[in-house]
Amino acid sequence: MFKLIVSIVPHDSGELITSAAASKGAGGGTIMMARGTAQSNIIQLLGLGDTSKDIAYVIVDDSIYEDVRSEIILRTENKKKSFGVLFSVDLGEFIKAGDAESKAATLAAGGNMANEDSYQMINVIVNKGYADDAMAAARKAGAGGGTIMSARGTAKEGDAKFLGMEIVPEKDLLMIVVPTEKAPQIVQAIKELPCMQKAGSGIIFCNEAHGFTLLGKN
Repeated sequence: MFKLIVSIVPHDSGELITSAAASKGAGGGTIMMARGTAQSNIIQLLGLGDTSKDIAYVIVDDSIYEDVRSEIILRTENKKKSFGVLFSVDLGEFIKAGDAESKAATLAAGGNMANEDSYQMINVIVNKGYADDAMAAARKAGAGGGTIMSARGTAKEGDAKFLGMEIVPEKDLLMIVVPTEKAPQIVQAIKELPCMQKAGSGIIFCNEAHGFTLLGKN
C-alpha cells in the first residue's frame, strides 16, 4: 500500500519538504503553486493566509510513511508559527474515481464516518472563476479555508477525462480540509451553487485525510 503525503507551505519552501522526504527513502515529489484563501486564526484549513503557496506531493510506501512524516515535521519545527500543514491520503482512495464520487454523494446526504476525529479533504473542480464562490459557500457551511489551484491539461480533443470531466486550462481546483462531521453540509452547500447545476460544469469528491498536522512552532 502507498500514501500520498501532501504539504502546504509558503512559496519556495516545497523543496524543503521533498528533500526531507527523499532523505528517508521517498523517490521524489511534485510541487505545485497555489494561493491560500483562509482568514487568520483559523485552525481547520488548507491554506494559511491569502498568499502564494507551494503544494508538495510525495508518494511513499506505507513502510516508510512514519519516517518520512517525522522528518518533514523535524525539518519545519523551527519555522515560523503556522508555517504550513501536512496530511496524507491513502492512494487507493485517491485514485478510485467512482468511489470518490460516491463518497461525496454520501457525505452530502449526511452519511456518517466511524472516526469522529478524522478529517476529509473536499476537492472541487469548477469552471475558472467560480472557485471563490465555492469557497464562500463552504465557509458559510462551516469550513475554515481552502487552497485554489489552476487545473490544466493538454486541451486536445480526445484527452483523458478525470472523473468523467475533461481537465482543460480553464478550470479551478479548490481543496478544503475539514473535520469529517462538517463535510456533509459543506459538500451540500457547494452542490447547490448555480455554477454546479449544469452538467459537466463541476465535480466534488472527498478523500479521508490522515495525520493532519499544523507545521511550525506552536
